[in-house]
Amino acid sequence: MSIDAPDQGIAPKAEPGPAETKSTWGALRPLVLRLHFYAGLLIAPLLLLAAVSGLLYSLSFQAEKFVYRHELSAPVTGPSLPLEAQVDAARTANPDGTVTAVWPSYEDGATTRVLMTDPEVEEGKSLAVFVDPYTAEIRGELPSYGSSGALPLRAWLDELHRDLHLGDFGRNYSELAASWLWVVALGGLLLWFGRRRRTKRALILPERGTTGRRRTLSWHGSVGLWAVAGLVVLSATGLTWSRYAGENIGAVQDQLGGATPTVSAALEAGAGGGDGHEGHGGTGQGAQHKGADVGIDNAVAAARGAGVDGRIAVTLPADGSGYVVKETDTQYPVHLDSVAVDPADGRVIDELHFDDYPLLAKLTRYGIDGHMGVLFGLVNQLALAALMVALILLIVWGYRMWWLRRPTKERRLSAGRPMPRGAWRKVPVTALLPLAAATALVGWFVPMLGISLLVFLAVDITLGAVAKARATSVSQGTDS
Repeated sequence: MSIDAPDQGIAPKAEPGPAETKSTWGALRPLVLRLHFYAGLLIAPLLLLAAVSGLLYSLSFQAEKFVYRHELSAPVTGPSLPLEAQVDAARTANPDGTVTAVWPSYEDGATTRVLMTDPEVEEGKSLAVFVDPYTAEIRGELPSYGSSGALPLRAWLDELHRDLHLGDFGRNYSELAASWLWVVALGGLLLWFGRRRRTKRALILPERGTTGRRRTLSWHGSVGLWAVAGLVVLSATGLTWSRYAGENIGAVQDQLGGATPTVSAALEAGAGGGDGHEGHGGTGQGAQHKGADVGIDNAVAAARGAGVDGRIAVTLPADGSGYVVKETDTQYPVHLDSVAVDPADGRVIDELHFDDYPLLAKLTRYGIDGHMGVLFGLVNQLALAALMVALILLIVWGYRMWWLRRPTKERRLSAGRPMPRGAWRKVPVTALLPLAAATALVGWFVPMLGISLLVFLAVDITLGAVAKARATSVSQGTDS
């Protein structure tokens, strides 16, 4: 993520020699360095925002357990009450709400979370009512967001990371950052491997005995080398949530048969009618289910009998659909099996096992959960935090290198000089044509990357024209 421009009149010993410039890499290097310079200068601020907000988000999981410990935990005072009684307690506390899902207590001392629609909760979120599973006491109520059940602290940081709390317009920032992260990371990797160095150790560890810009570059390159794989994965998984590239990724995934399957809870025509009493059973009333209802406890028992065990979430039935009981343990190895249960008789009407997911859907699930910090639990969250710290340092070091070689004799505002224009002319046609085709394809598939690249090109051409006109004016003035 360097914002570094080449030395002005100073040639470091580690720069490529004449023999290297005759190779394909020698021709490509100025082009890569120029792109790296502009990307670092213009995109690094967005990457810095994403890194800082991502760091805070990665730490929010543990902070959430502390901040909301009263709502999330309850003293063990005896055997758990039936889920029906716990759901009824939540309904009594919120008579205007409609129960949509229940997350039963998954371990001793954990509360049951009853999710409800509520007119006072903003759109896209649910009201989470935390119920003591042993006494049915209401431990608290909080807004809950998303399938992960993020509570206000984590949800706020998640929105900060995703769109800076600016809505759809703000999502452009995160998509632009994700679109360029893999480019600058891989470009930096190529530049780092392309340098000549005294020892092999200097490739993976900072050089000893160096000072100034060379020392900063050594830290920038070696830390970037260790972080590049993680940064590329974060970039790729982040794009799956983006507005524009995400649509293209989803379309390709569907074409390849890698769409994530879902369990079918649709009931047959006339099914669930039972005795004709609307909302029979406590769970049927809030979910607006019409017909007989075996109740949430029997539905969960049926799901347990079908192998859906451990930490689960229960979606209550609505007209024409049954219960959906699914595992929610995303830690590797994940447990995401799910079943649909007919509310009329407690019969399992559909099953979906994670082992039956298409490979591409599994990989997408792993990638997204890893990006969210839930795939390996605390280890995952610490790894994300370390990656974000590394990215912050890489950006800071990049700015420092630019500052150390900034033009000090010019009084006008300047960003420094990147590699000279026209570097692409030195690239062999056999390499230039495939490179141009690949760039066009990637720019179309990742629109924010393609559009911003065109903007970079337009700015570069404009600056070149201005510089040429100024040089011509100065030359004419000298001749006169």
